Amino acid sequence: MILPKVRDPRFVTIRRGGTLTDAHHHLLALWAAACAEHVLPLFESAHPDDPRPRQAIEHARAWVRGEVGMMVARAAGGHAMGAARDKRGAARHAAYAAGQAGAVAHVAAHELGAAAYAIKAARAAAPADEADAAGRLECQWQRDQLPDAIRELVLDDQRLRNDICWSVFDC
Repeated sequence: MILPKVRDPRFVTIRRGGTLTDAHHHLLALWAAACAEHVLPLFESAHPDDPRPRQAIEHARAWVRGEVGMMVARAAGGHAMGAARDKRGAARHAAYAAGQAGAVAHVAAHELGAAAYAIKAARAAAPADEADAAGRLECQWQRDQLPDAIRELVLDDQRLRNDICWSVFDC
């Protein structure tokens, strides 16, 4: 489980009663897509004929540009998660990261799922004795990609949900 039981109003759009602006929602989607894309080669190298995770990332970005609707981006995210289900290790986690990125259009709080699964992918791809260091490096890379406008929001979200995200944000 990567979503909290009680929705944080900071990740609910204003039109639905929260405080999240469309601009910040878009930044969250773009950051999630960047996190997922960073580890996407771990899936594509193992499954080069399965385009679903890449398509989810592309649909997340297309949603931000207004080229596809939320339902299309969310569906692409679901297809990427379908690609993950029968996989193992780094490829599985990378596909889940892409799926979570696609789902941000629907629920902004999936942004942390994309990041967490990407860190899990980096850990799984590393030799066992280097897995923790690889996860910390991925986490720091992700933080370096955060736009200033959402930086504190995401860092606070990481602190609040770290325990339900496999404690991957201890970096």
